[in-house]
Order: sequence, then C-alpha cells, then structure tokens
Amino acid sequence: MTQHIVVHMEIFREGDLYVGLCPDLEVSSFGETIEATKRSLREALEAFIEECEAMGTLEEILEEAGFFRQDGTWLPRQPVSTELVAIG
Repeated sequence: MTQHIVVHMEIFREGDLYVGLCPDLEVSSFGETIEATKRSLREALEAFIEECEAMGTLEEILEEAGFFRQDGTWLPRQPVSTELVAIG
C-alpha cells in the first residue's frame, strides 16, 4: 500500500463475536476478541485499498467518500457535531 490513509474504526459486540466497522469506507470484519477484530478489519481495509489501487480507482473512491488530502495523507471528513437522537 503506497497511500497513507486515516480512517475511523468502530468495534461492536454481537453475541459471542466482535464486529469491526470502518464507516468511512463501508468495510467490515469480525473476530473473537477486540484485538483480533482490529487486526481483521485492518487486513480487510488493506485488501480493499490494494484492490482499489490495482483498479486505479482509489483516489476517486476516497474523494467520493468525503476524504481530503492534507500533507500527503488522506483524512476522512470530520463531523462538526454528533449526537444520539431517539426517534418516536
């Protein structure tokens, strides 16, 4: 991987497993522990990015996902506000 890309990583517990999600690129994976899930998600992200690079679509995908380049690093968009809202 030749690009330096920063992404958000979220880990959720689902039953006996942990699910790792990168909402920035809509990539997910799972594992039996939090650390195993982080490793699995990192591997899934690296494979996704390598495939995009091979197809020549990485820059387009990152821009469409809201990433911007700063000092040679791709950064995800940053919300100006986040909150949990109950509907209904």
